[in-house]
Amino acid sequence: MEGFLVALTVSFGVIFVAELGDKSQLMALTFATRFKTVPVLIGITVATAVVHLASVAIGYGLGAALPTEWISLVAGVAFLGFGAWTLRGDRLTEEEKRKAELSNKSAIVAVSVAFFLAELGDKTMLATITLATQYGWFGTWLGSTIGMVAADALAILVGRMLGRRLPEKTIKYGAAVLFAICGLWLILEAVGQLT
Repeated sequence: MEGFLVALTVSFGVIFVAELGDKSQLMALTFATRFKTVPVLIGITVATAVVHLASVAIGYGLGAALPTEWISLVAGVAFLGFGAWTLRGDRLTEEEKRKAELSNKSAIVAVSVAFFLAELGDKTMLATITLATQYGWFGTWLGSTIGMVAADALAILVGRMLGRRLPEKTIKYGAAVLFAICGLWLILEAVGQLT
């Protein structure tokens, strides 16, 4: 039990700190201005749990890393597309607006996919792999997942507060810029690793 608690505590602390100021927090903030808090948090949790489970499996079982350069490049291009899509905007009928308010399923899927792509090859994934080589897999997985969700929950709270005070047009342009920053960040990381 002591090994589990050490793995849980160390991985929580390392990942929480590593996530502060990371592109994932920018994404969490962006999604929080567009969707309700609970679906965003569920999407982040699902994606994080899956990515960190894979990270722990790699670190604990194989001690190897994924070829993250190409994954980061594809994810970066996808985020640029998300930014353009945000600028283009969508028009909803009144009936579609009512359905969107009632259904959180699409928000959860959108956030999960975006976070899954962003986290593949990210520093928190690599940190989780490293931690898993030194500590037990379950404590590392649980601690790293909770640490990342906690850090991103801070960004969600900030995003929700900003969403109540900013005009819709400002939010739209701000979200597009944040998606573009995340995309460029991923692309630059990938190019740096490929060269």
